[in-house]
Amino acid sequence: MMPGMPGYRHAPLSSPRLPAGIPYIIANEAAERFSFYGMRAILVVFMTGSLLDAQGQVAPMPDAEARGWYHLFISAVYITPLLGAVLADTLLGKYRTIIVLSLVYVAGHLALALDHTRLGLALGLGLIALGSGGIKPCVAAHLGDQFGARNRHLLSTVFGWFYFAVNLGAFVSMLMTPWLMQEQGAAAAFALPGVLMAVATLVFFAGRYRFVHIPPAGGHFVRQLLSRDGLQVLARLGMIYLCVAVFWALFDQTGSAWVLQAQHMDRRLWGVEILPAQIQAANPLLVLLLIPLFAYFVYPAIERVWRLTALRKIALGMFVTVAAFAIPTWVQVQVDQGLAPSIGWQLVAYVLLTGAEVMVSITCLEFSYTQAPRAMKSFVMAFFMMSIAAGNLFTSAINFFVVGGDGDQRLAGADYYLFFTGLMLLTAVLFTLLARRYRGRTCLQEDVGPVPAGVD
Repeated sequence: MMPGMPGYRHAPLSSPRLPAGIPYIIANEAAERFSFYGMRAILVVFMTGSLLDAQGQVAPMPDAEARGWYHLFISAVYITPLLGAVLADTLLGKYRTIIVLSLVYVAGHLALALDHTRLGLALGLGLIALGSGGIKPCVAAHLGDQFGARNRHLLSTVFGWFYFAVNLGAFVSMLMTPWLMQEQGAAAAFALPGVLMAVATLVFFAGRYRFVHIPPAGGHFVRQLLSRDGLQVLARLGMIYLCVAVFWALFDQTGSAWVLQAQHMDRRLWGVEILPAQIQAANPLLVLLLIPLFAYFVYPAIERVWRLTALRKIALGMFVTVAAFAIPTWVQVQVDQGLAPSIGWQLVAYVLLTGAEVMVSITCLEFSYTQAPRAMKSFVMAFFMMSIAAGNLFTSAINFFVVGGDGDQRLAGADYYLFFTGLMLLTAVLFTLLARRYRGRTCLQEDVGPVPAGVD
């Protein structure tokens, strides 16, 4: 039993009511997502316009180098979930892991707010990657731990509110921090996400006596992971995730290449001047709108003529991604000719890309959970996040490559976008062939009866 943690047990099965710790988890997630997406929204703008050298003079990065740093950071954010999952499942448990790494997270924001040199950038992004990534596989699993047999009917609703909190925090921060960056400068713009992450940590700490705490599995997790069945599952899913990684290589460029492109576009939309980084707020807003649209209209309509499996949804999403990235490719052709296309074209691309996200990301999460052995659910979720890391690592490598030693770009302008569009098309075709040969099995958690307090 965790010292000072009454009720260190499985979810209470005696009450059908909403678990007492849920409001603390939802509020924590909203504030944490505000902090992450707020910082991320201004990162490329900061690196290409406000970065300082050791003497305090403005020394901005070239665009390609900034894109490289950005995607290297995102890849690190999605590699560290493996560390968080192992730490939580074998040693500390979810609650302690979240608290410890949240403090690391706050320290990263502090570094970005105080030091605007490359040293401060590297330190801040490193700490944020460790903190943000490390807690990712723990928070959602901790949410699920709060439920038992008699209140499990509330789980779907609560996860809906959880996802709503994620996108609400992202939407608000993507509007506020770019404005704060322009009006008050980098220190204030980076400080606000740090304050919100500190609030998120305090809210989560305040709920410590309200939570159900599940002890770490210890050696059982390791034995399952290294078993023949466990390794075969990882190998099968690994082939799927390699293709999904290419989707993330394109998707996360909305925070880098698309922001830089927006600087050269006509950003007046419906009479309002939009900052280059603010257009990113379209994604979380569209997610909230498109999820019910797909669930109640798009998927049922397709099902009438073609049976939709999880892998078929992902394949369709990949082809939609090709169309989505073709739009900024066309836009960049216009920019290269000295024209300034309307930012509305990027908004259309966001609609398509967010639709692809609903088909690829959400479906892949559900599919990963059903394919994972019971003792490996959290780890497989972290393994899925490795596809996001791999995609961003690939994009980072491409961007560091495109700047030659003499400063000449080898994949510049529209050619850059065309390369990724073609790569996505090839990947979508290969994934379709791979999906036909995939052989797996569904594995869900068993319904268990009451477990005495303190017994695993």
